[in-house]
Amino acid sequence: MQMKDIIEKKRDGGMLTREEIDFFVEGYTDGNIPDYQASALLMAVFFQGLNKEETFYLTDAMKRSGDVAYLSDIPGIKVDKHSTGGVGDKTTLVVAPICASAGVPVAKMSGRGLGFTGGTVDKMESIPGFRTSLESNEFKKAVEEAGMCVIGQSAHIAAADKKLYALRDVTATVDNIGLITSSIMSKKLASGSDAIVLDVKCGSGAFMKDLEAAETLAEWMVEIGKLAGKKMAAFITDMEQPLGLGVGNSIEVQEAIETLKGKGPEDITELSVKLAGYMIYAGEGAASYEEGVEKAKSAVESGAALEQFRKFVKAQAGDPAIADDYGLFPQAEFVLPLISEKDGYVTALSAETVGKASQLSGAGRARKEDDVDLAAGIILKKKVGDSVKAGESLAEVFANDRSKGEAALKLLKEAFIIGEERPEKRQVIYKVID
Repeated sequence: MQMKDIIEKKRDGGMLTREEIDFFVEGYTDGNIPDYQASALLMAVFFQGLNKEETFYLTDAMKRSGDVAYLSDIPGIKVDKHSTGGVGDKTTLVVAPICASAGVPVAKMSGRGLGFTGGTVDKMESIPGFRTSLESNEFKKAVEEAGMCVIGQSAHIAAADKKLYALRDVTATVDNIGLITSSIMSKKLASGSDAIVLDVKCGSGAFMKDLEAAETLAEWMVEIGKLAGKKMAAFITDMEQPLGLGVGNSIEVQEAIETLKGKGPEDITELSVKLAGYMIYAGEGAASYEEGVEKAKSAVESGAALEQFRKFVKAQAGDPAIADDYGLFPQAEFVLPLISEKDGYVTALSAETVGKASQLSGAGRARKEDDVDLAAGIILKKKVGDSVKAGESLAEVFANDRSKGEAALKLLKEAFIIGEERPEKRQVIYKVID
């Protein structure tokens, strides 16, 4: 088999076989196929496209290019939740304890944040003592003890994806539905869960900016997951404004705890309960999605989910006292308020701008090797539809470097649009695909 022939076949619109795709992925991962040939194939794919069968072959080959987690010796149907990334998205830390308290185990690998979207691993590391790197036996033991475990993604998961994504980035071949789907799903399938519930974000603070693009991505990912033998569902959710009120690592963990106490913001509560409800249903902890949602609500109201969160933190060497004493979290030296200059209503709140402001405060990273300030970030005081008076606080910036805080505050001002007419509140969930 020759790489030149594979390139020529796809260039002319042919469908690649599993063997041809395996040959390419294995050869490129091992270094036997040079960048210039891989670039040529990626460009041919970009223009000719991949059908869903080819996308499944590519996803499967990329999954097998690195470590694959095998969770079969953990009892029960293991359910994972994956978000395509957003601003203020701390749902993992809410839905996983809810599911675990309902008897559905969650064994999850999560990533770090890059740019203005936050990473679950960074958030968890704001908990004193919390370990995000566990050996395989420790990972399984934590699931047995707490019903859930969330760890950092192995550097060897879907090894081909790391090389291919870097090449796509410099060859202008990122924006292709087959390549996007295989990139996301290869990592999720390698994580080993039996069922996957996807949260596909849509809006200014998301990778997919419009609803049609988000629906297409959701449908492709669900179908590829099903071809791999997984139970699948996808929620398409709003990311035009941030989710919840907190944006930043320790800030978001505290908001997740408040949500588990039944005191969280309306949008994060609604989304978390409905995602958890579907996960409980997918894990056969409920006979229907509706029953799963009721069980999720009950887990919060009874305090069972909060107690499960404490067990989870303890099982990964963290201090469970943080659930009751937020003073144990890293604290910011400076708190800078954003004051409204006029009366009116918040008519728009750009998630992307809030995310970038949070990054400027120190809460995010521009490069993978950058450190993050676990105490930095933003707390919103007003969201779309809220009334505001001149002199009232719209938000607060938290920072340990005053110059960073002031830069964040300056940008954050651009996120808010104040108008005279009260707009309709934004819906949280647009559609569910299963």
